[in-house]
Amino acid sequence: GLTITADEYVVDKSKPFILLCHQARYSRGEHIETAKKLNELGFNCIAIDLRSGGEVKGVKNETYQRAMEQKKPVNYLDAEQDMLASVNYILKKYSKKVILFGSSYSASLALKTGKENDRVIAVVAFSPGEYFGPDLPLKQAIKGLSKPVFAASSKSEASSVTELLQLIDPARLTRYIPSVESVHGSRALWKENSDSEYCWSALTKFLETLK
Repeated sequence: GLTITADEYVVDKSKPFILLCHQARYSRGEHIETAKKLNELGFNCIAIDLRSGGEVKGVKNETYQRAMEQKKPVNYLDAEQDMLASVNYILKKYSKKVILFGSSYSASLALKTGKENDRVIAVVAFSPGEYFGPDLPLKQAIKGLSKPVFAASSKSEASSVTELLQLIDPARLTRYIPSVESVHGSRALWKENSDSEYCWSALTKFLETLK
């Protein structure tokens, strides 16, 4: 019952679709630069406002504002339904399954959804973690995930992310760990991040395998 605001970056409907999800207290604005770069690589993108969020790069999270006005809960797990609805939207409108791209808490939701939903063909997860407490022990929830996964983190997060992903299929997992300290979430791809060039290179190699 909640309308989800999204920006569509569709360049060729025959190409793969990536659903871009943001980190905590952010909005679809997190992916303005990223979506355009992904377009150049041959991918369509849809960046959504999840109901758990805020504002970034001058872009307000309209889904969050709408949820607050309607007095709906806006915790991390409440946003899972927004992600699922958006996956269904892409399949219905474009007849395409999706690559699910998450940042921080939405990276964790993307891994869970990727495990459970056959409409998701691969997952890109920037800084996933155990963000849901006892309500959802994520490591166990994603046990046996066997779809292609690209998982990135800052250098300081690397050990905890490695631990989180221990129970998924290692043959389908691509890990990116920067050689220098980076930033949390998919901000690692923003051009002002000193490691962004190397992060983009690793992500591009992964995405090329999905075309």
